[in-house]
Amino acid sequence: MKHQRGRVEVICGSMFSGKSEELLRRVRRAEIARQTVQIFKPSLDNRYGVSSVNSHDGRAAEAVAIETPQDILKLLEDGTTVVAIDEAQFFDDSIVDICRRLADERGIRVIVAGLDLDFRGEPFGPMPALMAEAEQLDKLHAICVVCGDEASRSQRLINGKPASYDDPIILIGAQESYEARCRHCHEVPGRPD
Repeated sequence: MKHQRGRVEVICGSMFSGKSEELLRRVRRAEIARQTVQIFKPSLDNRYGVSSVNSHDGRAAEAVAIETPQDILKLLEDGTTVVAIDEAQFFDDSIVDICRRLADERGIRVIVAGLDLDFRGEPFGPMPALMAEAEQLDKLHAICVVCGDEASRSQRLINGKPASYDDPIILIGAQESYEARCRHCHEVPGRPD
């Protein structure tokens, strides 16, 4: 089944908000509709293995780990109608053009998932541009582990304490390094005023 027109869908939010779970749900529905799907992820994200996309609730699907967004075009198979990309925040800004080209020139439905904010609470990599490019944008929320409110931030922890503003932006991890927090419970020591 081929789509009449390509489109870009973005799923964003904090860690533990269900982004990968939602991406996998959309992939499953596309497969049920007998659409040909390819899933890509950054090779940098090897938390649950190199060749799969996994949600924190245990769901998984086979994926191709890539170094750069251009690898998507090189590895795209004939007949693919849906491209899913997980952890898009780890790619450079060229991912935006790749998604646009897939939708505009090839008529592909592109489903992208990623963190919209880094651990500092600042826009993460290409995600703001992807969000602006999308026909459909879904921002998911987790539950704040401190107060129980809706969480929109990913709190990085180092030895159980909030990470400093000056720490490196990228640190691959899960529950051992991060927890979901709301705006008011999110802490970033050393953040400039």
